[in-house]
Amino acid sequence: MYKVDLNADLGESFGAYTIGLDSEVLRFITSANVACGFHAGDPLVMEKTVALACERGTAVGAHPGYPDLMGFGRRNLKVKPEEAKAYIKYQVGALLAFTKARGIKMQHVKPHGAFYNMAAVDDALARAICEGIYEVDPSLIMLGLAGSAHIRAAKEVGLRAACEVFADRAYMDDGTLVPRTMAGAMIHDKKLAISRIVRMVKDGCVEALSGKIIPIQADSICVHGDNPDAIGFVKEIRDTLEREGITVACIADVIG
Repeated sequence: MYKVDLNADLGESFGAYTIGLDSEVLRFITSANVACGFHAGDPLVMEKTVALACERGTAVGAHPGYPDLMGFGRRNLKVKPEEAKAYIKYQVGALLAFTKARGIKMQHVKPHGAFYNMAAVDDALARAICEGIYEVDPSLIMLGLAGSAHIRAAKEVGLRAACEVFADRAYMDDGTLVPRTMAGAMIHDKKLAISRIVRMVKDGCVEALSGKIIPIQADSICVHGDNPDAIGFVKEIRDTLEREGITVACIADVIG
């Protein structure tokens, strides 16, 4: 039986700024990655997002980023492993307070933006992130890029790992995401994107930008819902997966 998680990055509003359509996205996803205040989010937004996820029965995870509110966590920062570990502990601990207050168990941790992309190819950074997670709660799941340093580091440290794939992103031959600055980085054809997702889940492979077919493990699919058109896309993804006989479930249920 095929089974996969649908995750989305939520809780990225802060102060007077509203980002994303969280309540709409939560209708279709099974795991929510909640911003922890460094790249986006604030205490009130964290409280509200966790509450909304609880109402929907959606699993909650932390979405820690670099301390870069101005750059939305998308700028590459040069940090030492011990700094990265402290960033993780600080942010996971913050969200942990909100999940504990709601009486729910935090499910996973998924780094954000540049923190995620840099650690995907940097073994030392990935290990520092995973050690930070483990030292807070070894039962948490590391949600990272399929086939990357994220997954290797999680296994070395002793964390369960879930392999993430992307609905609307193209891949390089080595399994990394095509940089957004390159032509073809984004998949704009919705039908093509959805057919690629089904293939990743059922056949364990994807066509890279070069045309090469590469192996990939899909435990969780990242979907974006930060504009009204994207909500329809997320719904179509879920409907198609279910028509294809693929069960949509939270990460913990997918990886066991």
